[in-house]
Amino acid sequence: MKIVCVLGSPRPKGNTAYLAERFCETARNAGAEIVQFSLNKLTYKGCQGCMTCKTKLDRCVLKDDLAQVLDAVRDADILVLASPVYYGEVSSQMKGFIDRTYSYLKPDYRTNPEPCRLPPGKKLVFILAQAQPDEKLFADIFPRYEMFFKWYGFQDSRLIRACGVAGPGEVSEMKQVVELAEKTAQSLMNK
Repeated sequence: MKIVCVLGSPRPKGNTAYLAERFCETARNAGAEIVQFSLNKLTYKGCQGCMTCKTKLDRCVLKDDLAQVLDAVRDADILVLASPVYYGEVSSQMKGFIDRTYSYLKPDYRTNPEPCRLPPGKKLVFILAQAQPDEKLFADIFPRYEMFFKWYGFQDSRLIRACGVAGPGEVSEMKQVVELAEKTAQSLMNK
């Protein structure tokens, strides 16, 4: 089982990184191969809206550090997206990555019953951490992106969400959330 973990936080020791590590460590112990990318360490552009991925190529035309991440996702069984919530949204690093996944869609994706170039059946784990303690606020992030990834053929999507964590490592004290990360990894590895 191959897992690609994409870290969208600029803080390498932040709460999303901690939860992603708990998930990945559990999966690694169960035999998974883990490939991890920290988006903040990469140099890349967001989608340029050039439509080359729909007219001339079957992938994004940009040749930057994100190309390796997009290629790794093609080969992954499980994709882990981990992001803090900034201003009610995923981080700009994560949003830039997600925008570039547009290249996975076929030119006729609007009408094609199989709109995506990715092999179907991948699994998605979305990890979000927010300083805002009110769980009702920003609860729309996951369903919005889950919809796009279903379009890409991701058939099983899971959310691991921590609310009320601001300082690095605070989430380590939230035993239920940490256990959810570990149990989610165990569940997906046992399928």
